[in-house]
Amino acid sequence: MGKKITIEPITRIEGHGKVTIHLDDDGNVAESRFHVVEFRGFEKFCEGRMFWEMPVITERACGICPVSHHLASAKACDDLLGVDIPPAAKKLRELMHMGQTIHSHALHFFFLAAPDFVLGPDADPAKRNIVGLIEADPELGKKAIKLRKIGQTIVDLVGGRAIHPVTAIPGGMSKPLSHEHRFILLKEIDEAIELANVAISVGKSVFEKYADIVPTFATIQTKHMGLVKDGNLELYDGELRLIDEDGNALTEFDPKDYLDHIGEHVEEWSYLKFPFYKKDGWPKGIYRVAPLARLNVADSISTPLANAELKEFKQAGNGKPVQATLYFHLARLIELLYAAERAKELLEDDEIVSRDVRVQVQRRAGEGIGCIEAPRGTLIHHYWVDDVGKITRANLIVATVQNNPAMNMSVNEVAKEFIKGEKIKEGILNRVEMAIRCYDPCLSCATHAIGQMPLEISLLGADGTLLDRRI
Repeated sequence: MGKKITIEPITRIEGHGKVTIHLDDDGNVAESRFHVVEFRGFEKFCEGRMFWEMPVITERACGICPVSHHLASAKACDDLLGVDIPPAAKKLRELMHMGQTIHSHALHFFFLAAPDFVLGPDADPAKRNIVGLIEADPELGKKAIKLRKIGQTIVDLVGGRAIHPVTAIPGGMSKPLSHEHRFILLKEIDEAIELANVAISVGKSVFEKYADIVPTFATIQTKHMGLVKDGNLELYDGELRLIDEDGNALTEFDPKDYLDHIGEHVEEWSYLKFPFYKKDGWPKGIYRVAPLARLNVADSISTPLANAELKEFKQAGNGKPVQATLYFHLARLIELLYAAERAKELLEDDEIVSRDVRVQVQRRAGEGIGCIEAPRGTLIHHYWVDDVGKITRANLIVATVQNNPAMNMSVNEVAKEFIKGEKIKEGILNRVEMAIRCYDPCLSCATHAIGQMPLEISLLGADGTLLDRRI
């Protein structure tokens, strides 16, 4: 008859989800599923709003990556209006995006992922968190907090707010960067680069410590997709490149043509959809986005320190894409270094303080599409607008949704490897959660969840009898 283990909710991720693990009669894992069960109504309640409100409405989907929605929305509005914003405005938007990338990647690695590795996956859950990490290594904890703060300061001074910025508007930016604020950020950016290098050193030491499990833990074979510009890693603007499991280029296209290339599969047990590459169909067309995918599709990185790290990173794939899921963490740290280096380049460019940051716009009916690489992967905003300026339809393709099929595959791999029998062992189930944390999912972005859920893990028999329970 089989039995079922439920992990609800998943911990140390943004948002709420659960995992069900179905056991066969011998106590072995038959199938595992990652469920996102909150209803997502964000696109629907955007209908009827004026399009110029969207950059500050859609960012409310999340407090961790609001800059990504803010900028993708502003880019969609620019496309709708058919305008090309001034160079200084593009640079300011990219600088804000680099600040968010520094903040978000530092937050995820040190606050959410590192406790599993520094303290160990079997450590006491009461200690296996950022507080325990700081107690174990106070200096590392201070550096993590400082790195995150620098990123948040960039967002604050460029975006007008540290969380939910307001300065990206249809047609450009609402305000220029002052010389004073530029000077403040230039004083801190070298420290950000130094701390990013420290983070990479910590990441590499973790990989050496767990060298026996890194190649196989949650490892799956998928395609990968991400933005590139002239073959370089690109986070703000570019073409979407999609490669197959062996690294062969399948297609490279303008994000405005995403509907020609991306389809969506639906399962009754999750509100999250399952995107796939249309040409290969479902499930052969499953692909991944986010740092691992971006580094796999990029030929190089435009900044020197991060590019050197990329060359070393690619050696792990032996000439093919790196498929080991734990490498998401190292890829994330390399991107963190790139974001700090790129922020310095932008701040040293005198045009960054130009006062020419917006163009005049005229409202009109039509469609607009904006694409950006959020910390968690490719993000697409698509709006349909009437001649008054009201949104008649909105479509948000969020990074976590695109990684949903791969997260399910990774969860299933870990569950099959580690779970044997009916009794719950917290350390083993934490490994299942670790597979999900590799992707740094943002379930609020993906579902717009509201409210709290208790941490409860229940093991049920086939007849519904409660066999074991942890809170």
